[in-house]
Amino acid sequence: MKISNTKFSGLKILNGIKFDDSRGYFREIYLQKIFKKKKFVFWCMSKSKKNVLRGMHIQTKNTQAKIVSVIKGKILDVVIDCRKKSKTFGMYYKIVLSDKNCKSLMIPNGFAHGFLALEKENIIFYGCDNYRSVNSEVTIKWDDPNINIKWPSNKKVISKKDKIGKTFSEFIKSLR
Repeated sequence: MKISNTKFSGLKILNGIKFDDSRGYFREIYLQKIFKKKKFVFWCMSKSKKNVLRGMHIQTKNTQAKIVSVIKGKILDVVIDCRKKSKTFGMYYKIVLSDKNCKSLMIPNGFAHGFLALEKENIIFYGCDNYRSVNSEVTIKWDDPNINIKWPSNKKVISKKDKIGKTFSEFIKSLR
């Protein structure tokens, strides 16, 4: 496994290893020995049809670091740095993750996360270092003009919850 840094402190790209043969393939997604200080305790999957946009989600208390990987399909994965003392505070990072490119994203605590599903069927696998806390979940508007995420221009399928998210400014004010 090869790990690449980004300009965002702690945000890492995990380039997994995939072993193909006539039967199919075997893929490495995560090696504990690389992340000795992190223990991932909550694992989950989601399935999304093409053009489904999920996000931007963050837990304000009981924060979560995450590893996001695509088991089937392809997504545009996006994070917003919500760490007030960070040099990249309020900026976003995006990357295409797919079953073919074998990339995963290691997202540190303090980032809002979301993605846009790009293929007919997309299965996403998450590892989190903290359990889900419904009472501390916040949604930041995926189309907040102050963040100005460059999403593909296709029509998006968005949940009611994600349509009524807070602006980034409202989110930051709510943390005081």
